[in-house]
Amino acid sequence: MNKKRAEQILNDLRNRRITDLGDVMLDEFVWGDVTRISPEGPVPVVDVRKESRHLGGAANVLANLAALGASGSVVGVIGGDAAGESLRTGLTALGPNAFENLITDNSRPSTTKTRIVAHNQLVVRADRESRKLVDPEIENRIIERLKSDLTEAHALVVSDYDKGVVTPRILNEVLPLAYGRIPVLIDPKLRNFDFYRPATLITPNHHEALKMSNTEEDSDYGLQRAAEIIRERLGCDSVLITRGDRGMMLLSNDGHPVYVKTAAREVYDVTGAGDTVIAALAGALATGASMLEAATLANHAAGIVVGKVGTATANSTELLETFEDV
Repeated sequence: MNKKRAEQILNDLRNRRITDLGDVMLDEFVWGDVTRISPEGPVPVVDVRKESRHLGGAANVLANLAALGASGSVVGVIGGDAAGESLRTGLTALGPNAFENLITDNSRPSTTKTRIVAHNQLVVRADRESRKLVDPEIENRIIERLKSDLTEAHALVVSDYDKGVVTPRILNEVLPLAYGRIPVLIDPKLRNFDFYRPATLITPNHHEALKMSNTEEDSDYGLQRAAEIIRERLGCDSVLITRGDRGMMLLSNDGHPVYVKTAAREVYDVTGAGDTVIAALAGALATGASMLEAATLANHAAGIVVGKVGTATANSTELLETFEDV
């Protein structure tokens, strides 16, 4: 893809609205330096220099879409706690409708991941979360919000982090409504695997793809076979497997795999890179781009965010600069 085509897609994206269903998270970072070992045990003592909070999970997908110029909203669940308020505030900054489909469930905490980072290296991560499936009343509210929001959406993203918000019932009721009318993209987890149907695109990483296909060979051929098994089992249109520093592999309905080399120059932190990938994919497909064009755009976007430390996004200006005028 050349720069002119990438610019056309990004310009068209400004008029597109994306609905994102999934597990909303708060990413907390504690930044510091290590100069000594604790006398209480063989662990480093981190002298804290600063702290930061960022939208994570499904909320980070929406943040990435907003950075690329799209609008949308996230349908998710937060707890009645300080982390939930931080998520609501962060989503409010993305647009007038970004936060309106957040549902508060006082019986569970807002999913929060706290990372302690010293000298740009992760020391430890602490998670506060519930993986229990949301109760039927919350399911009803999620389905109602989705049905309403999808009437104006140009694509649907399902960001399943296995925290209980994406349930088989929700998938069974909502995916058939969206598929065939707009692109349906799913960032999957094993627990709900058999319920991701119908779908336009499934985007597992290579570890998830091997588990979902019950295969073990992490090679070009092995991942091609894994993608074929996933397509056969789910009947989805395409499978895109992210492979870390080996780029991506796309298998569409023609049966021939396409390998997209990584666009990353330096990798500092892969936190949130999957969110960037599916956001760029959804945005591109919502404009009518081909599956290969969408994968290429997503690969360039991921190459930007892995070069940043912490949960990050790639904006349209940065993304255009990675393409050549050919």
